[in-house]
Amino acid sequence: MKNLFDRVSTDCSRHVTQLYSTSFSMATRMLSPEIREHIYNIYGFVRFADEIVDTFHDYPKEDLLNRFEQEMYLSLKQKISLNPILNSFQHTVNTFEIDIELIEAFMFSMRQDLDKSVYHTVEEYQKYIYGSADVVGLMCLKVFVKGDREQYEALKPAAMALGSAFQKVNFLRDLKADFQQLDRSYFPQVDFNEFDEASKKRIIAEIEADFAKARTGIFQLPEGARFGVYTAYKYYLKLLRKLKNTPPLRLQSTRIRVPNYQKVSVLANSYVKYHLNLL
Repeated sequence: MKNLFDRVSTDCSRHVTQLYSTSFSMATRMLSPEIREHIYNIYGFVRFADEIVDTFHDYPKEDLLNRFEQEMYLSLKQKISLNPILNSFQHTVNTFEIDIELIEAFMFSMRQDLDKSVYHTVEEYQKYIYGSADVVGLMCLKVFVKGDREQYEALKPAAMALGSAFQKVNFLRDLKADFQQLDRSYFPQVDFNEFDEASKKRIIAEIEADFAKARTGIFQLPEGARFGVYTAYKYYLKLLRKLKNTPPLRLQSTRIRVPNYQKVSVLANSYVKYHLNLL
């Protein structure tokens, strides 16, 4: 019956992914079935931790995060949790021997969001992005290469660059919510009270450099992962182009989105290019 409980747990993580992110869910469906459920399991875990620090303002967020973290570590040790999200996550971590250092770095960045609002230095900024995004890419990479250490090490820089690019796009897209509602400013040495086109261009250039570094690694991924990751990459490039063409003042007042019909178009174009070997 444990198998049934594990299936219910993964179903919960899949449902969380589908409800919270249509774009990530769409890309994940393009992964091969044997790795798809594990990416749902990782996403469910990181999404719940992020929800605690970002949205549970009427509740004791630090206590909730402490409890979530304690239960997570216990689940890794006991290989079970009655919390289905943690149960599915521990299954993936233990199956692919995901490094505990990656999880610790992620939780460190989540704790930063409890009380840190401004990142003054590049070092602080990079450490936050490493923990909040790069390590998530590395967790997924562990699944993609199915524990192959040599392949993991070879693809690690590209996976981190893609995680960084995704996170920075999210920062720019969520500028209004982060700065005005959560009083957070992630980009160092950028005054969002006087955010202008020059500042935006510097951020865009940084993101484009991350995407360029990540692109080669995508095509070196195992076949079962390549198309799904490429789809996510193309979606975020589409979003970045929209952000690039949006005036700074509008970025501060509106959350820029890619409509669902355009997401479907990205998927269709990616599918054709992938199967015609035109990538």
